[in-house]
Amino acid sequence: MNSLRTVLARVVLDNPTMLASGMMGETGASLTKVAAAGAGAVVTKSVGIEPRTGYINPTLFETDGYYVNAMGLPNPGMDAYAEEMKLARASKVPIFASVFAASIKDFISVSSKMEEYGANAIELNLSCPHAKGYGMEMGIDPDIVHDIVKEVKGSVKIPVFAKLTPNTHRLVEVGLAVEKAGGDGIVAINTVKAIAISVEFRRPVLSNIYGGLSGPAVKPIGLRSVYDLYGKVSIPIIGVGGIDDWRDAMEYIMAGARAVQVGSAIGRKGLGVFEDVKTGMRDYMEANGVKSISDLVGVANERK
Repeated sequence: MNSLRTVLARVVLDNPTMLASGMMGETGASLTKVAAAGAGAVVTKSVGIEPRTGYINPTLFETDGYYVNAMGLPNPGMDAYAEEMKLARASKVPIFASVFAASIKDFISVSSKMEEYGANAIELNLSCPHAKGYGMEMGIDPDIVHDIVKEVKGSVKIPVFAKLTPNTHRLVEVGLAVEKAGGDGIVAINTVKAIAISVEFRRPVLSNIYGGLSGPAVKPIGLRSVYDLYGKVSIPIIGVGGIDDWRDAMEYIMAGARAVQVGSAIGRKGLGVFEDVKTGMRDYMEANGVKSISDLVGVANERK
């Protein structure tokens, strides 16, 4: 039997597919639904210290091949999320809690609270490209990233992953800072900073002007990011960005990812995308005599 079992820093997944943060992670019920659809793990919506309403509409632009969104990190705050985590734990798959903050102190507070609620791992959102004072503004500086990861690691017992931005020429340097600080893994990538223009109204579409590009259009950037990080760091990499089918997922794994996150494809294809990816992976492994998905991690980096 071909095995899709995947281990990410002590967190065991039945298969390497995960829900990406920002898609169906708002409630415990939606997280449970994703788990039932076949995801090996789920990631919550990014949660902060206090409730946040996010930006006013329009916050999403959709066209063939990509989305541009600027939601503004809306969330109910860490205290209100307790009930959602209680519901999500019934899913019986690992839960990665995505957290964001504007200071190390707040990162520690939210991460500790999510651990208390039963999260299996923390995903530090150091990469949101459109929320002032959060995410990418911190995540492009290796020293800041190092300090955040180090302090959060010293405050929780569960694994800590850092989600990195592609909007920097220092990606590998930031990845090395995560590892040096004791981080358990890297998630690459978040969305690419972008805008959309309305020809009819002659102005940017989004109320925030700037948003994050996601969908198939970003896959080559995500692949390059994972490929560049693999071999430079020894901690696990989770690949994300433009994964629509099993071939996309396999490309990320061959580039060096041990697991993959699926987000925007759910909006276009529905939750069946998880079973489609798993079935395609198994068929490929059987046809090529591969016993474990782990045997394919990073093979595209090998040189003859």
